[in-house]
Amino acid sequence: MATLPAGLSEVRPAHRFDEAALAAHLQAQLGFGGELKVWQFEGGQSNPTYYLELGGERLVLRRKPPGQLLPSAHAIEREYRVIRALHGSAVPVAEGLLLCEDISVIGTAFYVMRHVPGRIFWDPKLPELDATARRAIFDAMGATIAELHAVDPTAVGLADYGASGNYLERQVSRWSRQYLASDAPPIEAMQHLIEWLPAHLPPPNEVRIVHGDLRLDNFIFDPVEPRVLAVLDWELSTLGDPLVDFAYSTLTWRMPAGGFRGLAGIDVAALGIPSEAEYIADYCRRCGRALGADGLPAHWNTYLVFNLFRLAAILQGVAARALAGNAASAKATEMGKQAIPLAELAWRIAHKEAH
Repeated sequence: MATLPAGLSEVRPAHRFDEAALAAHLQAQLGFGGELKVWQFEGGQSNPTYYLELGGERLVLRRKPPGQLLPSAHAIEREYRVIRALHGSAVPVAEGLLLCEDISVIGTAFYVMRHVPGRIFWDPKLPELDATARRAIFDAMGATIAELHAVDPTAVGLADYGASGNYLERQVSRWSRQYLASDAPPIEAMQHLIEWLPAHLPPPNEVRIVHGDLRLDNFIFDPVEPRVLAVLDWELSTLGDPLVDFAYSTLTWRMPAGGFRGLAGIDVAALGIPSEAEYIADYCRRCGRALGADGLPAHWNTYLVFNLFRLAAILQGVAARALAGNAASAKATEMGKQAIPLAELAWRIAHKEAH
């Protein structure tokens, strides 16, 4: 057997399913026969993710978590649709093979895609690389994001993938509701942000496909070259403002190196990693976007505040699932606690923006 991907473990008890039923379904739908072997990826705070070996095939399965779910969350059907639409475009994605919405097979809806072998970098300091390679990795990530935001949604059959207009307004409303629906202890800073954000919405930009979770560990890189082979985890994707989407990827420079795996307080120049300003300027150059006198796109801090707010709302949902005992990751309790410092950071930026 080939070497297994890193980050795999035995399937956790809360996420086990009828493997024989899955094997029969894959045989019937895809013609893949042989002995099925299943492991679970440690990542995937939202949707449990599994690595499958079936005959000579190496596959990945994403499913909704068991238990009561928040409205519109865990949209694996949307993930499947977008990777199918983007496959073959300039945006690298895994090949989607099968969507199953029949919960009688393994208990929840799921989809299967081909496994993409390559490198995933969990630590943005990239300690395993030299300075030149570090810069090239961040450059490849930024270039891939620019390619995504250059795609015409209509050209790839995604004209109806999201509502038109008022993207940020709708997102603030959605994540406010999601936060309030989470059965976890309230966060004071989130209450402030729920009031602040609707009063500080910038005018909309053009509509593009937005990923919603553009962080380094959602990119699979070539085993040797600084080249992106696949962008993962499209659960939050929709049609919306590309600058809001890109701003999320810059939060790495704002977050501490501890629990958030960030670069705040790190001498990035010494590591060969581009500065936040360089990374932003490179993206805007690729997209033909103007920068202000401060070297930033207009309304940049509001985009940062929203992204931190949304991430805190997501982590509040993780905390709620941990309390309920049906979280996708064994580290869910620890992850859920991080909602508080993220919300507080967002409120500090918002307070600074207001003065």
